[in-house]
Amino acid sequence: MDMRTRLPLPASAPHFEPASAEDFESLLQIRLAAMRSSLEQIGRFDPLRVRRRLADSWIPAMTQHIVCEGARVGFYMVRRTDHALVLQHLYLMPAAQGRGLGSAVLRMLIMESARTGLPLRVTALRDSPANDFYLKHDFVRCSSDEFDLHYVRAPDRPTATHAFAG
Repeated sequence: MDMRTRLPLPASAPHFEPASAEDFESLLQIRLAAMRSSLEQIGRFDPLRVRRRLADSWIPAMTQHIVCEGARVGFYMVRRTDHALVLQHLYLMPAAQGRGLGSAVLRMLIMESARTGLPLRVTALRDSPANDFYLKHDFVRCSSDEFDLHYVRAPDRPTATHAFAG
């Protein structure tokens, strides 16, 4: 698939499939495609570094493929700690970006955050379009380092519906 070709908006919501250790190379290709322009912009694109960072942090059992209209177009990985849900990876092929698929993943994770009462944390590369995406979904920047911005989103509070007698 030509990664520069924009796919049409999905006719249906994405679904998710568990990843396995055998999926590493295909997930690496998605990560490389998704991050390439942002890393090139700051002079840090290095395919070996991208491979090493994914290999060092990736846990297949915590990873889901993002599938839209029969095609695997991305993946995400969430790690649960005692204090937070950590969105470790969320990558979409460039042709699948801007179609609401990442927002669908975040809506699901935001509901899980509300259900568990745990905040949702994520890190994004400085100057990446991902920063605007997370801010749009009510994440708040809580810290930064040389290359990354760190965000947190408090869990939504459940809304109670009260019936009033007339």
